[in-house]
Amino acid sequence: MRFDEIAPQKPLSPEQARLKSMKDRVKRDQTAVKAERARQKIKAGQKALTQLS
Repeated sequence: MRFDEIAPQKPLSPEQARLKSMKDRVKRDQTAVKAERARQKIKAGQKALTQLS
């Protein structure tokens, strides 16, 4: 591995840091929405199974 491959990165400017945090927040929120939809589907399926029994 060459030195320039592991060299430390420059700190982000305040504007770049703000954009990066917004992008990270969007990704977290998207995964949270997916997880919530999955929970709701599971809950609905379990409810349907209990009603059939």
